[in-house]
Amino acid sequence: MSTGLIVAIVVAAIIILALLVMLPRMRAAGERKKAERELHSRREAVADEHRSAAAQRESRAEQAEQKARMAQQTAERERAEANLQSEHADMHERGMADHELIDDGERDRFAQVANTPGDADGDGHTTDDRARTATGRDDDRDGVDDRQERTGSSTGEYDQGRQDERRFERERITDDVRDSERTGR
Repeated sequence: MSTGLIVAIVVAAIIILALLVMLPRMRAAGERKKAERELHSRREAVADEHRSAAAQRESRAEQAEQKARMAQQTAERERAEANLQSEHADMHERGMADHELIDDGERDRFAQVANTPGDADGDGHTTDDRARTATGRDDDRDGVDDRQERTGSSTGEYDQGRQDERRFERERITDDVRDSERTGR
């Protein structure tokens, strides 16, 4: 046999041996890559499921928080209404709201026993008098500024203008009070 043929046979044998040794390793590497791809796809699927569930729970949590805020506001509103009712009860108990219980036609009948203010300006209505008393705008019934009475200064044009402004303001308040009573506010 010739040496070339022997060399070719030896080379072919080495290649076949190398393939036999490498083939199982290549199969194992292929199976490992396939397993990695499958595990990666499973991980992605499970992560997507968890993200979806988390988003749903987050949405439910936001809704629950909004309902809780609404319930808190409702509770605060109810508490304020209860406090308002309690204040009304205290006012009635102390006789400070007798004017709500007595009609205008009955004022004379209850004048001696009720804590209602009289008709200070004699116009037949006590609502405007109560408004002036409540705002403290008409502490002096004579129309002259108490500061002028104390100092004894004369009434000039400026002072007359100030008095006219105060009178106009009182009339506006009186009209506002009457309008609010007519509208029921």
